[in-house]
Order: sequence, then structure tokens, then C-alpha cells
Amino acid sequence: MNNLNPKVSIIGAGNVGMRYAYALTIKGLAREIVIVDLDKERLSGEVMDLSHTAPYVSPVEIIGGDYSDTVGSDLVVITAGAKQEVGQSRLDLIEANVKLFKKIIPLLMQYTPEAIFLNVTNPVDLLSYVSYKLSSKPSNEVIGSGTVLDTARFRNLLAHHVGVDPRNIHAYILGEHGDSEFPVWSKAMVGGVLFKDYCPKCCRRGESCSHQEELGKIFKEVKDSAYNIIERKGETSYGIGLALVRITEAILNNENAILPVSSLMQGYLGIKDLYLSLPSVVNRSGLDYVLNIELNEEEQKSLKNSAEIIREKLNKVGF
Repeated sequence: MNNLNPKVSIIGAGNVGMRYAYALTIKGLAREIVIVDLDKERLSGEVMDLSHTAPYVSPVEIIGGDYSDTVGSDLVVITAGAKQEVGQSRLDLIEANVKLFKKIIPLLMQYTPEAIFLNVTNPVDLLSYVSYKLSSKPSNEVIGSGTVLDTARFRNLLAHHVGVDPRNIHAYILGEHGDSEFPVWSKAMVGGVLFKDYCPKCCRRGESCSHQEELGKIFKEVKDSAYNIIERKGETSYGIGLALVRITEAILNNENAILPVSSLMQGYLGIKDLYLSLPSVVNRSGLDYVLNIELNEEEQKSLKNSAEIIREKLNKVGF
């Protein structure tokens, strides 16, 4: 990977792809951004609009192109796919998007086989696994955005609850990026203090609360966030756009950052050969290694439940 002139390709110029491209441009992480989409007219307009930011950002060439233009990419981010509609779960999208990925992945392997593949398309965990199988790439080079956004939502709500900067909250949502995801309360911390110790003693501004009930509400809000946003505005895009920039930053800058990306399970708790989110070290190789975090009994059951759900869906689509 040549970090002096990083090249990022984005497959899909929908709301998620373009929010990511916009945030990536502002952040100045790439020197070349290639965007591929079937709707060439719309793509042309998006690229023209985004290119007009040039006087205000770091130098970057933005190209609306085809798969052949992705040659030499350090990172390929896949956002193309069927849109989640009101009332749909992420898992409802699997059949249509598997058909699409059977077209996308061979083209990426033809033109940019050495790039890191980052899948965003829902259902993230299933399609990341499908990408891994279709590409035959090393598993560390095919990752999903996983629960990075869910974790950000979680930390934000916890920070609001206790009245601190979200960057001082260390807590994870793990498992499936979907309805079976779960919070790791046993390891959640505020400034180095475990939530189980901090929250019962916290009387911010003289207030008191039933902390177990409040924390339950917080997780429910996290899990329902996408449904609530889609019901109100039709899609989610800003949060995931910035979450993708965070993952991109970790890869291109070789940060060894710990992020809950979706990756191939290698036997933790007996779970193998499917993708789930666990805290993982992310760098220029993609996924360096997974932290097999110690979970309590309830959290272990939740992770196994996520695995069972994903395995069942993978079997139904022939993977």
C-alpha cells in the first residue's frame, strides 16, 4: 500500500456512498477517489458537485468511473445494494444483494484484487462472508463495517446519560449488525471505571435514576435507531458515512486501531466460518487480529445466538 498517494474506490453512489465520499474528501485521507455506479447521469452530477469543494480541501482527484478505473486501489468500499425500506430488517435484503454481489465481486477481483475490501451493504455480516467466499481473498483483507456505527450510537447515548464527553466512554455493541446485536455491559467503562460501579453512584446534577431500567432503554434506542431514522427520513447515511471514514483512517494510516468490524470467526466460543463483530485491530493489512474479549455468560449466549441466525440465513442462500 502506497500511503503517499492512497486511492479509495467506492462501489455505489447512493446516499451512503456519497456521504462517505463527502466525509472522506473533507478528511483528506485519499488523493484519488473513484466512484462506480450504474446510474451514470446521477453519478456525473454527484462527482461534479463534490469536485467543486477542491479549493477548501486537501488535493484529491474525484472520478466517476467504471470498474476498470479502480485499478491500483488501496481500499474498495462497497455500498451498493437494495435499500432497506420501512418495516424491513437488514436480513430481509439478503437474496437481492447476494445476486448483486455475484456480479460485483468478480469485477473487483479482475481489476483490483490486491485492495482491502470493506463491505457496508446490508446485511453486513452475511454479505461480508459472501464477499470473502466469492473473492477467495485472505479473510483479513475482506471486512465489514460491522457494529462500528452501533457502537458509536451506544457510546453517544451513554455519554449523554452520564454527562461526559463520548470519547471518554469505552463500550461495545457486538455480534450481528442487526436485531441480535448485544451490548457488552460487563466491560463498559467511563473514564476507566466500570459502568456497573459508576452508574449506581452517579448523581449528576442531584439527579437519580433506576440505572438498570435506563441502561435497558439506551440499548433499545441503539438497536432501533436505524428503524426510527428510516421511518422519519427514509435512510441512514451520515452516521455510517463517518463510521466508514474512521475505518478508512485506521487502514490507510496503519493505525492498529481497535474497532468492532465484522470479520471471519476462527473458533471463538466454538463459532467458525461466518462473520460477526468483535473488537479487532485494524491496520493497512485490513484486519490484523481479533481480541477475543472475555464475555459473561449472558453475552456469550447472545454472541452464539447471532451466529445461529447468520448461519441459518447463509444456508438459505447457498453459502
